[in-house]
Amino acid sequence: MPIYTYENTHADQHCDYCLGGFDVMQKMSDEPFKHCTYCGAPIKKIIRSINLQGKTTRSPASTLSEKNIAKHGFTQYKKVGKGKYEKTTGKGPDSISADD
Repeated sequence: MPIYTYENTHADQHCDYCLGGFDVMQKMSDEPFKHCTYCGAPIKKIIRSINLQGKTTRSPASTLSEKNIAKHGFTQYKKVGKGKYEKTTGKGPDSISADD
């Protein structure tokens, strides 16, 4: 279940619980709280960035390796000059130029 942050919307009406904001674990389908459950002050849900964590057996460097890029059917180019790119791995033309 996601954790939502709520914040008091009126500085003159609050309790110690809702003064600095608080976090609540709720289902996504639950109605958002409109009032503090302790003092009844108006509150609002705050949108925050998320932090996703999980185990991975691959490092980002290994997933972007030339071998892995070609294995999955992609082509990688590197910039060698203004408007000029050379292929480093995969299928496709050996170079791409803005003049072509």
